[in-house]
Amino acid sequence: MKVAVLDIKGKETGRKVDLLDEVFAIEPNNHAVYLDVKQYLAHQRQGTHKSKERGEIAGSTRKIKKQKGTGTARAGSIKSPIFRGGGRIFGPRPRDYKQKLNKNLKRLARKSALSIKSKEQAILVVEDFNFEVPKTKDFMQVLKSLGLENKKSLFVLGDSNNSVYLSSRNLKRSEVVNSSELSTYKILNANNIVLLEGALEGLQSNLNK
Repeated sequence: MKVAVLDIKGKETGRKVDLLDEVFAIEPNNHAVYLDVKQYLAHQRQGTHKSKERGEIAGSTRKIKKQKGTGTARAGSIKSPIFRGGGRIFGPRPRDYKQKLNKNLKRLARKSALSIKSKEQAILVVEDFNFEVPKTKDFMQVLKSLGLENKKSLFVLGDSNNSVYLSSRNLKRSEVVNSSELSTYKILNANNIVLLEGALEGLQSNLNK
């Protein structure tokens, strides 16, 4: 599949690049996508939630009233969950939410996500660019030239580029990642994917295994 390469002003450079059908035009595997997105969201959870149970509450352990003759239920501790200030029954405990998926399934999920975006014609290929100094205004001009100023966009770089990354960091609707950091969730969460020309070779070779 041939795609025209654009410059940062949104105009065609006259060059075209090949997007491999094995990466950008497969039949999407929805279940693989579901599992990969589920894993990504699970890994965002800290798992530090905790509430005190009756054994952890600070309070007296004396029997608060006699066993019989009160006309009400027996009660042995002020720390009981049925009393205000008592422990919580089956409260949350710290846990690890991480899930394990094999590499082939994750690779299939990313190819499926890219194929979905390709079918929606939501993938742009832009020639490599850089800024002399990090400046949000310059990055905003690139977005405007590409018609992405009001859309969620994901820029995929071949190598780390601190100037481009820092220029985009204040923008809520745009994110810049290296091709090695690309995830199924980030692909699907963006309206448009902007692939820098230098990222294509590494991305395609990594996914087409």
